[in-house]
Amino acid sequence: MNAEPQSTIAAIATPHGTGGIGIVRISGPQAKEVLSRMFLPLSPHFANFRPWVLHRGRILDENGEPLDEVLAVHMPGPRSFTGEDVVEIHCHGGAFLVRAVLESVLRRGVRQAERGEFSRRAFVNGRMDLSQAEAVAEMIAAPSREALRYGLARLDGLLGQRVKALREDLDGLRARVCLSVDFPEEEVPELDAESFCALVDGLILGVRRLLAGSRRAGAMQHGARVVLAGSVNAGKSSLLNALLGRNRALVTDIPGTTRDFLEEACMLDGLPVCLTDTAGLRRDAGIVEQMGVERSREKISEADAVLLVLDGGRLGEAGAAAARCPDAASREVLEAAETCPVLAVWNKSDLGLPAVFPPRWLEKTECCAVSALSGEGVEELAERLRALLLADGREHVPGDGLAPNARQSLELEEALKHLEALRLDVLEGQPHDCCAARLDLAAGHLEAVTGLSSAEQVLNSIFEQFCIGK
Repeated sequence: MNAEPQSTIAAIATPHGTGGIGIVRISGPQAKEVLSRMFLPLSPHFANFRPWVLHRGRILDENGEPLDEVLAVHMPGPRSFTGEDVVEIHCHGGAFLVRAVLESVLRRGVRQAERGEFSRRAFVNGRMDLSQAEAVAEMIAAPSREALRYGLARLDGLLGQRVKALREDLDGLRARVCLSVDFPEEEVPELDAESFCALVDGLILGVRRLLAGSRRAGAMQHGARVVLAGSVNAGKSSLLNALLGRNRALVTDIPGTTRDFLEEACMLDGLPVCLTDTAGLRRDAGIVEQMGVERSREKISEADAVLLVLDGGRLGEAGAAAARCPDAASREVLEAAETCPVLAVWNKSDLGLPAVFPPRWLEKTECCAVSALSGEGVEELAERLRALLLADGREHVPGDGLAPNARQSLELEEALKHLEALRLDVLEGQPHDCCAARLDLAAGHLEAVTGLSSAEQVLNSIFEQFCIGK
């Protein structure tokens, strides 16, 4: 990744293996010249490569022998992907043939591109910021439609634009603070604590709005982990089967049938989800079942969302007691799932619902009623679960419709820490030169989101994850 940007690079831009079409991409100052030396046009009217137009001809090897009949296009900089002159050779997709075309290009003084080098050049040449470059790789690896949608939003520059707006507001505040510190004799009006905090609060809210979608980004890129938990015999395994649309988990009327967790993947309208059926929580379990209960607690602590499955069949046994207060298993699930959203599922609704529904003890938790046996309410449950996983977070901070990735979220979290510490400094009456240092640190982390202040090793680690042709 340390090669000079002036060199001309080339790589295969299509996946390895055999396909209908293979593409060899060349970028750099010699791109058009190299193509001209190895391209034999088939049209008698061909004069030169018209920009952005596909030209039909034959590609020649280093000895002047034809390799294939191809389509070639020249895309002049700076309006190309990399900001440099770019050409593409579209040949037939045989693995040997595509490699032969690339080797012919490389024998003409062109260097093999490294991983992510095309995207890195686009970043260096100002064609995209770092968040957009990362979106390119994420869209290539996107496992779902939702991941594609949010990756496209970042590729369009929406995240970078929001961060840039926050940075401009922060820079304006930095200028006012520095002015009062550096030129006190000029009688520049100093910010009072209330006005200072109001400006900082606006920055804090803006960062929190961006961070609100960070959990959603993980769910879209890697799949959401959903755990079905609750007391024994609540119908967790039956509900898992209902959500999957097939019988996967063993179901009996014997309490404690599930003694270990069972994981199955499914899609919720384009969102990849891993459903985990766990052993029912109870304290009087045997040794083997207790091992399953401990694993259930571990899975709950790792979940992106928890389905708290409640036994609606208890109405016939204990009257309305189950509706008035939670059982021990439900209390334990709610405590263990403190850091992730919970959707309470009143199962076996075909046997009846409590007089007050949802139960009062679930007033702060989303709740729905289903019958895993008949399938009633299961579709609505799936829709509500999907909405819960894609929500902007538990703090009820309105999101910006974006989902920053793990690296971007880490930088935003660090910026937020400095802004929150800055607010405390202002309230404690700290001098403005100390406050300016906090602002500088927050600005550095915001700039790192879009790559303006990223260290060389950070850029290397990001672009090395790309494929060679991108």
